[in-house]
Amino acid sequence: MNTIKPICFSLLSALVLAGCGAQRNLANYNSFSAITASANITKKQPLTETQLKRWNHFDIIKDTVPGMSVDRAFAELLKNRKAEKVIVGIVDSGVDIEHEDLKSVVWTNPKEIPGNGIDDDKNGYIDDIHGWNFLGDITKENLEYERIVKDKSITDETTYQAAKKFNDKVVAEAPLYKKYYESQLNAMLEADKLIAKQLGKTVYTLEELNAIDSQDALVQKSKTVMDKMFAYGMSIKGLTDTFKDEIEKNEIIISGDNLKPDYRKVLGDNPNDIKDVKYGNNNVIGPDKEEALHGTHVAGIVAQVRDNNIGGDGIANNVAILTARAVPDGDEYDKDIALAIRYAVDNGAKVINGSFGKAFSPHKNWVFDAIKYAAKKDVLIIHAAGNDAKNIDYFDNFPNDSEDRKTEISDNLVTVGALNFEYGDEVVASFSNIGKINVDVFAPGVKIYASIPNNEYKFLKGTSMAAPNVAGVAALIRSYYPKLSASQVKHILLESGVTIDKNVVVGGKPDDVRPFNELSKTGKIVNAYNAILMANKMAKK
Repeated sequence: MNTIKPICFSLLSALVLAGCGAQRNLANYNSFSAITASANITKKQPLTETQLKRWNHFDIIKDTVPGMSVDRAFAELLKNRKAEKVIVGIVDSGVDIEHEDLKSVVWTNPKEIPGNGIDDDKNGYIDDIHGWNFLGDITKENLEYERIVKDKSITDETTYQAAKKFNDKVVAEAPLYKKYYESQLNAMLEADKLIAKQLGKTVYTLEELNAIDSQDALVQKSKTVMDKMFAYGMSIKGLTDTFKDEIEKNEIIISGDNLKPDYRKVLGDNPNDIKDVKYGNNNVIGPDKEEALHGTHVAGIVAQVRDNNIGGDGIANNVAILTARAVPDGDEYDKDIALAIRYAVDNGAKVINGSFGKAFSPHKNWVFDAIKYAAKKDVLIIHAAGNDAKNIDYFDNFPNDSEDRKTEISDNLVTVGALNFEYGDEVVASFSNIGKINVDVFAPGVKIYASIPNNEYKFLKGTSMAAPNVAGVAALIRSYYPKLSASQVKHILLESGVTIDKNVVVGGKPDDVRPFNELSKTGKIVNAYNAILMANKMAKK
């Protein structure tokens, strides 16, 4: 019988984590045991929508879902304990810092006088009150392979040829994808129309859909189509807009117009010169608040105010969100990411979340240097593994912390894969990248409920959501155990997770079943309760 093995502290962990400074007034956790569980756990009953809104906080034993035991950690280990405020850098598309559930946790630069047009702290960024916008008024961007194909001088010949080959493949496949999305859109609209007629209402739930009792073949077919659409976790309007966007995107590729725009020129900088740093502005939301959806959601996962009876709850309870806007609708520039990391580090961030990635990185060394700089300054970086259902031990996914996909350049970056909310053979999200070497650990990443612009909330999925779940746990550790180093916190996150010793479906393909421990370095899922126990033990040393 497969079981989840007990948490154990390896010799490597003992060597890495020992030697940190003593800390006073630690809670006595000797009577608490690390969470372990049987692989035969079965869900008691389907999660309600209310429960889904916080499943990532749930406990694998008490709630029978692969959450991170956050609520249990607060209730049993952190109650009435004091903590230091931790700055968390959100390198993303921008954050709605006016959001009702985030505005009280937004970082404010204590060295800058608002609105005086002067660089008071002399860091090169004028009036950077809540962070910096490295994109200026840009919202859309080319993908990196498109930029390389347009200008081969920005990289080496090998990378150029790889980008050109990739572009040729995309162009060849575009008509097929256009046809596919058109068929999906038409099938959905026709099925939705029939189901709406059957139910006598245009808006209906999955439960109402499943309750339809009809032997009519067309109704049965429509039920199957709409059941699949519900699985996307989006509204009919949202799916309609998404399918139309994909159709338009492929039409643009077919026409060749995807290679024509030069979005960057509005900034006035040279993106291929890392020393050209005077660009951007202090509007960390961005020019269009709606375009800050991704970053606002990521920030909410980390830091939404807990227990305020509005929206969702963040993982951490004593953090300040510093925004570095550097991720457009398209691929981010290496220069922006490198400078954003350095900006967050220089302004006191102890944890940085990076929920972005790309397959080509012509100036990857700038980002490597920024990661090393963060390590030198004792800053932990949490990065999303990517959503291509690929093994990134063999396929590039930038940024990373290894020049050869084998040897780490530093010990301060954690790469996170995504979990589904059902504990079973489909616990790994169908889209999540994997990698025995280059994915460190897994965390909740499907149907994650958090803030989006204009005081609203939404379920989203992706390794983009898994990463900030881990960033939140990292912030918890650094808040309650501030003397632990970034490297120590990294190893706590990895070593203290719950081990899954069972076979799981990979890439959403039922015929591809592998042991979970082959999909990441640790074979574990992050657990806040266990992490606090281990942090407490290490801090006592």
